[in-house]
Amino acid sequence: MDDFNEDTQRSYAAYDGTSRVAGGSLAEVAAALRRRLDGGNPALVLIFDESDGRQLDVDLTGTPEELAQRYATPVSRAEPARGRGRPKLGVVGREVTLLPRHWEWLQSQRGGPSATLRRLVDEARSTNRGKDRVRHAQDAIHRFISATAGDLPGFEEATRALYRGDGDRFAREIAGWPGDVRNQIARWRTTAFAALERE
Repeated sequence: MDDFNEDTQRSYAAYDGTSRVAGGSLAEVAAALRRRLDGGNPALVLIFDESDGRQLDVDLTGTPEELAQRYATPVSRAEPARGRGRPKLGVVGREVTLLPRHWEWLQSQRGGPSATLRRLVDEARSTNRGKDRVRHAQDAIHRFISATAGDLPGFEEATRALYRGDGDRFAREIAGWPGDVRNQIARWRTTAFAALERE
């Protein structure tokens, strides 16, 4: 399953080396890891966001009830402090560095610099949606395998094949990897090696 939609329910996976030891919501993963810890298994475990392959830290202190409450809601991506802009509309002011000729062109556009930049970003997002999905899937795989499979045979060759879009070579290089690692990669693989969508 490929999931790069921010609005969907996030799922997480915990790995002890190359073995998947827990999966599900963050609350479910935290509870499973706490049970492992209480059972005397303090091995280093890595937790991955299954939407993008990023690692995150989970605080396992407290009672099971406190853990459940702490992770009952999804972890949100850190947002910068709000500055100038229109907060009610969700507009966030940040610094943009451009050359004078860029500012001059932006000033001459209908709606001014901010409206023009928003319009250009929306157009680029629409035009590059297929490419962006492929790149996000490739990056998710790379993050995950860098953390779990960096010492496995064929890692470097698999990474090169991943970013070349060579699905056959990638499959050959990871064929001998542990099943849990290959199953996790499968979550993103179809998108990572898909022909670019025409939208």
